[in-house]
Order: sequence, then structure tokens, then C-alpha cells
Amino acid sequence: MNEKLDRRKKYTRMVLKDSLITLLKVKPISAITVKAICTEADINRSTFYSHYHDQFDLLEQIEEELIADLNAYLNQYNFEQEAEALKMTEKLLEYVVSKRDICQTLLSGNGDHSFERRVMDVARTFLTKSWTKNNDLDTELSEYAGTFLISGSIYVIKHWLANEMDKSPKQMAELINSFRFRE
Repeated sequence: MNEKLDRRKKYTRMVLKDSLITLLKVKPISAITVKAICTEADINRSTFYSHYHDQFDLLEQIEEELIADLNAYLNQYNFEQEAEALKMTEKLLEYVVSKRDICQTLLSGNGDHSFERRVMDVARTFLTKSWTKNNDLDTELSEYAGTFLISGSIYVIKHWLANEMDKSPKQMAELINSFRFRE
């Protein structure tokens, strides 16, 4: 009985998440109501409120799960050496491809900007170590350079998604990593 309840709970949460993502494709989070999510999911509002406080809580949970999944995916690899920055960028892009629909939706203007900041934090954790490791710049300047590179890379990824991923993850990784070597 308990296993059945857990499966039902998982299913309900999955349907609510999918419904919010569907709605985010056409309207901003601020214009989406719990009622609209429930209508899309064909679930009553009391069921929604037994799982989430509001639409923002649901969005935050989606983002948390995706960021945790991204961290787990990237932690499978050792990216300590500078030469591996290209491989890490490629792995990050492969992850984006595997979660294309949700990443494109959450990085669009309809979500909130917290997801973009979280992705930047993950990228900063993995990329700036190797990007700034052998850099002669002082720590403060390296932090600013890293932020510049990461934020630019996020916008390149958003543009790539908008262009139907017209290049492979490897090609995009090479392009993104080439930006840091230009003078």
C-alpha cells in the first residue's frame, strides 16, 4: 500500500511539473496561476497544495532537481586540468541537449532568473577553476573575468537553443572555449 502511495505521489508531482513547464512555454511565471496548472494537469487544487505552496514553489523544486541532477552528472568527471575545460564544457552542453525542452523553457524569459543564476554557479564551480588556474591575473580580476566568461557562455547557450541546436555540443564547446583565449 505504501509503495502504491509513493508511486501516486511521484506521478502527481511529475504531472504538475510537466504542466508548469508547458505553461511556461507560453507565459511568464508571474502570469501562471495554481488554477491554470491544475487545469493543465487535470488535478484538483487541494492535491496541488498538498505538494507545493504555490506556482513559485513548484518552479523552485523543478530548478532544484535539475541543478542537483546537473551537478551529479558533472561530478562523474574529473575536470581539474586546464586541458579538460573543453571536455567539461562539452559535457555541460550534452546535458543541456539531454534536457533540451526543460532547459530551453527555464532559460527563456518566462521563467525567473534564478535558474540562470544557478546554472552560472554550477558552471563557475566547474569551469573557472581551469579557466583561471594558470592565469596571471589577481584573484579579484579573475573572479570578474570568470563571471564575464560564464555569463557570456550562458547567453551563447541560450542562442544555440533558440537556433535549434544547429551545432553539435562539441562544436559549441570549442566555440565557447575559444572566447577565453581571444585578446
